[in-house]
Amino acid sequence: MWNFETEPEFQRKLDWIEQFVRERIEPLDYLFPKDETYNTRNAALMSIMAPLKAEVRAQGLWACHLPPAMGGGGWGQLKLALMNELLGRSFFAPTIFGTAAPDTGNAEILAHFGTEAQKARYLKPLMDGEIVSCFSMTEPQGGADPNVFTCRADQTTTGWVLRGEKWFASNARWADFLIVMAVSDTTTAIHHGASMFIVPIDAPGLEFVRNTGMAFEHPEHGAHAYLRFNDVELTNDHLLGKAGEAFKIAQTRLGGGRVHHAMRTVGLARRAFDAICERAQSRYTQGSRLADKQLVQDTIAEAWMQLEQFRLLVIQTAWKIDKLNDYKQVRGDIAAVKVLSERVMVDIASKAIHLHGALGVSNEMLFGEWLLWGHALGLADGPSEVHKLTLAKQLLRAQPSADAAFPSQHIPSGAVRAAEQYAAHLRLPGHRRGWVPAVG
Repeated sequence: MWNFETEPEFQRKLDWIEQFVRERIEPLDYLFPKDETYNTRNAALMSIMAPLKAEVRAQGLWACHLPPAMGGGGWGQLKLALMNELLGRSFFAPTIFGTAAPDTGNAEILAHFGTEAQKARYLKPLMDGEIVSCFSMTEPQGGADPNVFTCRADQTTTGWVLRGEKWFASNARWADFLIVMAVSDTTTAIHHGASMFIVPIDAPGLEFVRNTGMAFEHPEHGAHAYLRFNDVELTNDHLLGKAGEAFKIAQTRLGGGRVHHAMRTVGLARRAFDAICERAQSRYTQGSRLADKQLVQDTIAEAWMQLEQFRLLVIQTAWKIDKLNDYKQVRGDIAAVKVLSERVMVDIASKAIHLHGALGVSNEMLFGEWLLWGHALGLADGPSEVHKLTLAKQLLRAQPSADAAFPSQHIPSGAVRAAEQYAAHLRLPGHRRGWVPAVG
């Protein structure tokens, strides 16, 4: 039976999360730049976050994306989606709940592909919230297209030598280690010729060309990095999984991560929507409130409908993942919510900017940052255009081609088939033929 209700016990957890995020975590958005959430060297922020993390742990809500054996809640994607909707209201909330990207994805692949030694050295402190990590795949000359990657890992008698560059390495500035994708075999297709490596941040030969931030961020606050690997020597103990498994490993982290991003986008977009409604109720111009003006009412209605449709699609996608237990069967749905994440966030943030006038475009509101984040969602984990192709191909594979000269919904052809199906009934008196051929 279809049901849109949440069981009471889990709803109580969601209620606690919502209040905790709004009252205790959202204030951090006004005190610190968002990239500082990863900065373990910021003593003031860490002193604030430590007791908040302790409260989350006490509630049994820490790192809920992981199985219980790893200290997580073992929740399915549907519950995680509902949780992430609330965490999405603040950039600091995922870190305080132990679910921040890229750490969540890196933790998953370490759990699935890491050796016991790698888990002890990297996974445990990562899950304890003591360190943060970086996922480094994108390159300057080719973005996220692996077919043009030039960063190489050449095998030696003792291990590997890493040479090349990586661009916009997520969270590298604050990370204790990187997970790096590099070409390890040029004699085969890239999908079988790339490998993943764990690279300690202090590895000799690892060069930070510069730290890079998002637009609106001051250069000193950039958390992403332009990296150069100058003959970085690695042992086989630094290889994650087996050689040539980079794509297999990457897919393990991407499916669920895209759904989490989408649901967090719902939360952030709802925060922007709340600001729109507050502004409409509060601001007077031309003799009446904005809320009384039909064009503003139209804007609010459109934003609400867009947000609710998006939310339901994300929840359905999460439900499908749990039901089928197979990301491959849900690839099209995941691609769709990935594309819509950008569209919905950009549209609603833009509406918030517009209705706040000069204040909306100023640096005294968060809307510009949210707008840019929306555009970033269209690039992270692959550009939206690629995901549209993924969705279209899956939809087309499920739709057969016409096996006759005319389309299957051609009226005259359909009338012939229908007449054959219901011939006996069409002989009864009172029938007018229309397109239906004469029945003997």
